[in-house]
Amino acid sequence: MKQCGRGVLSFAVAIGLAIWGACAYAHEFKLDMVINAFVTVEPGEAHLVVRTPLYLFKSAKFPIRNAQIDIPRSDEAMRRALMGLKRDLVLFEDGRELSASSAAGRLSLPSDRSFDTYDSALGHVNEPLSSDTEIYVDQGYVDAHIIYPLQSSNGEISFRTTAAPELGDALKVTIRYRPMQGAPRTLITNSTKGTVALNPVWWRAAGGFVGLGIGHILTGYDHLLFLLCLMIPLRGWRQIATVISVFTVAHSFTLIGSAFQLSPSGAWFPPFVEATIAASIVYMALENIMGIDFGRRVLITALFGLVHGFGFSYGLQENLQFAGTHLLVSLFAFNIGIEIGQLLVLALMLPALVLIRRYVLPGRVGMIVMSALIAHTGWHWMLDRGETLLNAPWPRPSLMGMAVALFWLAGILAAAGAIRITLRRLHTRTAPLLPASENGAAD
Repeated sequence: MKQCGRGVLSFAVAIGLAIWGACAYAHEFKLDMVINAFVTVEPGEAHLVVRTPLYLFKSAKFPIRNAQIDIPRSDEAMRRALMGLKRDLVLFEDGRELSASSAAGRLSLPSDRSFDTYDSALGHVNEPLSSDTEIYVDQGYVDAHIIYPLQSSNGEISFRTTAAPELGDALKVTIRYRPMQGAPRTLITNSTKGTVALNPVWWRAAGGFVGLGIGHILTGYDHLLFLLCLMIPLRGWRQIATVISVFTVAHSFTLIGSAFQLSPSGAWFPPFVEATIAASIVYMALENIMGIDFGRRVLITALFGLVHGFGFSYGLQENLQFAGTHLLVSLFAFNIGIEIGQLLVLALMLPALVLIRRYVLPGRVGMIVMSALIAHTGWHWMLDRGETLLNAPWPRPSLMGMAVALFWLAGILAAAGAIRITLRRLHTRTAPLLPASENGAAD
């Protein structure tokens, strides 16, 4: 156990040094690939004020003269553009699609900055456009103000876009939502997201995030391969339950911390996490081959579980905007979804492992063969992800980075200490889990 302690400390120090210099790199979208929208709720009606790139309105057929939009002859094209907006940008109240009571629009220059605030955007849309304005083909914007009658002032408002589906998630819709009560919030969506609630009720937010968590673990093939590698040498439900519980607690710790912006946000960190996840698969597979003891397996599982939690968080962070005011509910719902998906996988994986170890690849040879195949896959992932990490911009030391590093170092050391104390009290055996003379079947 002393060697385990030194290994834990070394791992913690390495993680801390990597995190220490974290610095933020904000994601930016090209201006012409973003639809900017305000959704404001007022008594009895909702207002959608939206700015859309002009190039998306090919079907509106704005008249052209000398490579410029012919403003005086654009009324009919603007009517078609507004019809397209009402078709492709849809608002819902409590699941009911809303029909617009009025719509007005105008063209704007690429240099116009009136959409910085709702009031300036609303005022700009209602201003007439001078007939001598020079707007070149596929440059500038279509600005619109669409009003929808509401049945109540506190209903659940949802939004769906089907604009330019051929662009997929490359075309973003930024929605600045202003409810009658509560703080405004900003959401970013696209045509692949479907209908998203701007002010979801708690149970709808929870249900959506449970499903998101299940889908994330079922499509996270590296996480699934890590779980398989963990399970291969274990014998008996007590060992399985202990390792899975430790992995769950560890990844929940970093997942929750990441949701509250307590993780590094530099451009280097996601590839670092992905490369480390691949390395965790390789390590576990090699440990299976070389021989393990249960105490060390639990400690290493906890440490790698912390890293996997960061990986889980990437499936959560971009969707937390859809939690509305239910951040904690959505966070725990996502984690519950992860665990449900994990249990579903284990329910299929464990019986399959029993059959393989008993009838196909019995004994220690079977464990070595399966682990070698997993190590081969993890090794290629590690090389590919390591190359991405080397090409990522590395962080510069900062006080904020040091604070984040100290926070996670303290968490890692505290978790490792708690696990060691628990193992001692349970008098856990440290002998190899799968002797060569046994066939490896689960108890």
